[in-house]
This record gives sequence, C-alpha cells and structure tokens, in this order.
Amino acid sequence: MANHFSALKRARQTTKRTARNRANTSRLRSTLRDLREGLTKGDKKSAEQNYREAVSALDKGVQKGVIRKNTASRYKSRLNARLKAVKSA
Repeated sequence: MANHFSALKRARQTTKRTARNRANTSRLRSTLRDLREGLTKGDKKSAEQNYREAVSALDKGVQKGVIRKNTASRYKSRLNARLKAVKSA
C-alpha cells in the first residue's frame, strides 16, 4: 500500500481512471454486440438503428482513447458491408 500522500493520490486517480476506461470499453463492446446480433437475426429496421448507434459509439471510443482511429474505420467498413448484405437479402 502507498505510504506517501502523492502515492495515495495516484492510487485514487488510477482507481477512477480504471473505472472510467472499463465503462467506456464496456459501452462500446455492448453496442457492437447488439448490432452483430441484429445483423444475424436479419431485422433491417433495428439493424439500421443499431448501426447508427454503433458508429456513434465507435467515434466516441476513438475520442476517449479506447480504440484507434483506423480500428474504428475498419469496424465501420465491415459492419456497413454486413448491413448492406442484410438489406439486399
């Protein structure tokens, strides 16, 4: 355990940051999971709505440092391709 005041403060900050990062990551992963499940079911309306939410979550994830910009771009591209396949089917 930390003994100095600065080390105690650092421990508190780390705890807060860890919780914040975990919440952001969890939110992103949940949104992506919902979209993938909707695409698997083949429901066009909900898939489109979930796609919009997923794109927003990916952009927020980039902004908050959860994922990198190119990773988000790759996810969006692949998910959009799957959405188009569901729409055309």
